[in-house]
Amino acid sequence: MKIEQARAGDERGGLDEASVQADPLEQLRIWLDDAGQAQVIEPHAMCVATVNQQGHPSQRMVLLRGLDSRGLVFYTSYESRKGRQIGENPHVSAVFWWASMQRQVRVEGVAARISEEESDAYFAGRPRGHQLAAWASDQSEVVESRRLLEERMEHFEQRFEEEEVPRPHSWGGYLIVPSRVEFWQGRPNRMHDRLEFLRAGGTWLVRRLQP
Repeated sequence: MKIEQARAGDERGGLDEASVQADPLEQLRIWLDDAGQAQVIEPHAMCVATVNQQGHPSQRMVLLRGLDSRGLVFYTSYESRKGRQIGENPHVSAVFWWASMQRQVRVEGVAARISEEESDAYFAGRPRGHQLAAWASDQSEVVESRRLLEERMEHFEQRFEEEEVPRPHSWGGYLIVPSRVEFWQGRPNRMHDRLEFLRAGGTWLVRRLQP
């Protein structure tokens, strides 16, 4: 099938202002739960976009690891490409896409590091292999070979063999504080539902966008 002729099914339910939550983060939680119950693969995966000092964007998939009244939390190396770019320009965006449900959520806001204590608590609950990998990998840096990475992993396995793995100071969480959240629900004939939430002081303004 030609790309320009490809179409996906869009016979899903609607999204209206009367039934949506007043807080978009609560609505996002509902949609995440729906995706989990529908057995969507990696329902918490989101594409996070950052921008460098020259205004050049880059995107990558990460996992949402926290959602509360403050915003959305994910974890990474502070020295990774996204970590460096957030340090240069904290304005970010994130997108969730659940194809089988014809749903998309777009989030725009500002990212900042969470507390050391919160990062420590999350890191302590990670699988040990993931903890060791945070030490072994200088994320986003060039490496000569896969074998070198494996040797570094073996080194840290030996180093922490009889003790708990501490969190590297170069690794931790970021909180995205949203200023705009858009919910998109696929509908027949491309007449999709789009509800936009804009932060207005301590409340959220909701308005409908044309598809």
